[in-house]
Amino acid sequence: MSFSWYFSKKIGLGKASKNQLSRTIIRIGQVAVAIGIIVALVTLSTGIGARKEIKQKLADFNGHITIRPYSSNLSYNSDSINLPKEYYPNFPLEEIEHIQAIATKSGIIRTEDAFDGVLFKGVDSNYDTERFDKFLSKGKFPDFKSDQTSDEVVVSQKIANNFYLDIDSTFVMVFVDEHQFNSKPVYRKFKIAGIYTTDISQFDDLYILGDIRQVQKLNQWGDQQVGGFELFAKDIEADFNVLKGSVNDIIGYDLVAESATDIFADIEDWINIFDMNIFVILFLMLIVVIINMVMILLILILERTHAIGILKTLGANNWQVQKIFVNYAVFIMLPGMLAGNIIAIGLLLAQQHWGIIQLPPENYYIDKAPVFLSWGMVFWVNVCSILISAVVLLIPSLLIQRISPTRALKIG
Repeated sequence: MSFSWYFSKKIGLGKASKNQLSRTIIRIGQVAVAIGIIVALVTLSTGIGARKEIKQKLADFNGHITIRPYSSNLSYNSDSINLPKEYYPNFPLEEIEHIQAIATKSGIIRTEDAFDGVLFKGVDSNYDTERFDKFLSKGKFPDFKSDQTSDEVVVSQKIANNFYLDIDSTFVMVFVDEHQFNSKPVYRKFKIAGIYTTDISQFDDLYILGDIRQVQKLNQWGDQQVGGFELFAKDIEADFNVLKGSVNDIIGYDLVAESATDIFADIEDWINIFDMNIFVILFLMLIVVIINMVMILLILILERTHAIGILKTLGANNWQVQKIFVNYAVFIMLPGMLAGNIIAIGLLLAQQHWGIIQLPPENYYIDKAPVFLSWGMVFWVNVCSILISAVVLLIPSLLIQRISPTRALKIG
């Protein structure tokens, strides 16, 4: 055991200072450390959790990567793609775990009381309904495996509320061929099999999901023609730009791959702003904790000036004495860190199981504060806190070099 660590442990485990002010300052410092750990863990956990959940929602509803014709314009209506046997229904890229065909057609939903523009998204029997089940609030996802074209659809809760619809309700949609001038509108009657909620307005305000064969008939396509593809990566944290490049290399010049972050750039920008807020909060809390620990160390040094003089007289050099007080200051942090970890993990587990803190989904895209909790994150928060504090505390410990043994013993 080193000389510095031995003495710092003896001081830390020894009788507390008789100075009421220094004891109070130490308690305040420990509380500050505890609050800092709580804020750091809660901020990181909820911040990472929000980013993961929002990205997962985007991907589960719209795919990590979307393939569409290169010639497509900004219209909501899909152009046709012939089903490519070389990568559908099995995409030849290890990072991709699933691919599904889609086609979209804009139309107007009409009831006796109201009408509004919506987007009909056709999907086939290869659609990953397990990913979509998390969004279902009522009913079920239709089965499109039958040979017959299905008239069942899934609508958002917001659309259902706007038109006073519910499970088993029927409604009429009006479609127009945008490529033909003065074309007659086409009417289709649909039945609601399920109602979904994503809390993302870009989806809930617009999308109705149904049989892709409805779009094929409306566009007079063959059964081997679709509007595009949605690809799902195995890892939600994968670099979508790199993955997008790999997909583009496979699909050819006449098609283009876009990532979910490309399509929904505004949501990606919001997530980046949220990440910046997390950094600012952590930085401010670190400054507060460091200031408190520096104040504690200075008080400890001034209070134990006589002891510093004795140690120097006995042959201890400045660096050894500095390490004693830095170790002691870090030793003081430990109770605050322990309390902070227990409280923070308790709060996060409570939020994870009971969803105590609710959020307005129109602002945050989620209805409750999400939690991402890993022991690795807890470990690194604590280790970094100790290391940063120890390094920073070396600066005020330089005061020890200015304490003369003769003067310190005379004062003592």
